[in-house]
Amino acid sequence: MKKIVFVCLGNICRSPMAEFVMKSLTDDYVIESRATSSWEHGNPIHERTQEIFKSHEIPYDSSKTSQQISKNDFEYFDYIIGMDESNLLDLIRMCPKSQKHKIEAFASESVPDPWYTGDFDETYDRVLTGCKAWLTRLENEAKNG
Repeated sequence: MKKIVFVCLGNICRSPMAEFVMKSLTDDYVIESRATSSWEHGNPIHERTQEIFKSHEIPYDSSKTSQQISKNDFEYFDYIIGMDESNLLDLIRMCPKSQKHKIEAFASESVPDPWYTGDFDETYDRVLTGCKAWLTRLENEAKNG
């Protein structure tokens, strides 16, 4: 079973949104989320992200808290997916050389951080579109071996 981790700066908005949206679309993969920074370590999912989950009826773990990506995560996960260009650069800097091939962009365009933009609906729309694209990619890879 492929293991996927979505990564953003704080792990309270975008990456948990991607984690639980993806989990709502499939249960064929291990799916988690992490932060590149320790700024929000131990904090819960942002309340506006939780509101998005509720309004779109997306099941989520209300006890989830922010967790920074670790050396073990780089080894454990098959796909390490950065939500924006800055996250990707941080991941490349943090990642052991032997695991760098696992790092990928969530989408061709960065997903704006709603912590700064305040637009959680736009973030949700982009996350949903991106998760569907990732699911299609993963299914095609599984089919084509």
